[in-house]
Amino acid sequence: MDKPMQGADLAIDTEKLNLWYGTFQALYDIDLQIKQGMITSMIGPSGCGKTTFLRSVNRINERLGYVRTTGSIRVLGYDIYQPEVEIAQVRKQIGMVFQRPNPLPLSIRENVIFGYRLAQGNQKVGRKERDNIVEKALREVLLWDTVKDRLDSRAIGLSLEEQQKLCIARLLPVKPTVLLMDEPCSALDPKGTEAVEELIWELRGEYTILIVTHNMAQARRASEECIFMLLGKVIEHGPTDDIFVTPEHRETADYIEGRYG
Repeated sequence: MDKPMQGADLAIDTEKLNLWYGTFQALYDIDLQIKQGMITSMIGPSGCGKTTFLRSVNRINERLGYVRTTGSIRVLGYDIYQPEVEIAQVRKQIGMVFQRPNPLPLSIRENVIFGYRLAQGNQKVGRKERDNIVEKALREVLLWDTVKDRLDSRAIGLSLEEQQKLCIARLLPVKPTVLLMDEPCSALDPKGTEAVEELIWELRGEYTILIVTHNMAQARRASEECIFMLLGKVIEHGPTDDIFVTPEHRETADYIEGRYG
């Protein structure tokens, strides 16, 4: 899946997606169409299936031997669960950002170039090419001016906000199309959260972003469309303002207004 299927206007398109952890069913008949180039938030109580869905989209759940799925997930027009699709290609197109920043125990520079080197089969990357890749990625995540004079410093010396931006920068050189973000601001203070939300908006359009969040204010601020999930099912999906102002379902209104969850 090196390039989008011609005519595919959806980044993610699922049909009757079901998932079980052993005998426990976590997802029920998920039908979702997520548009290319948009920021979509996914909200709902803990345990409702948000992270499970996210991890299904880049096939992380397959690491668990007791997970079973049925139905289909199409990314850029390709069914990513077809036998001929390689997981490495899926993850090249679909980047994942986790709750807590996870920089590698390397320099800032080596963190940025790490994924690119892997994608190139560990072929030697010239210094000029490397430097251009690093600068471009760090500029995209609004981090270049902060770290340009200390690229050889260890990444773990950065603030949590800067580490999270760096983890996003690490994904960009391999040119993903979809970025999945699982509570990317949960470990950050309000200032760091604001900075990462600003970054998400900067990346809008060039990347399709699906962000799981428990923060209602963040979902409203930082997304164009919103999905509400409950007990493994999609209850409602629409423009974020509509979901928060005029939800169609009572369950959505109850959750947004804090009556449960």
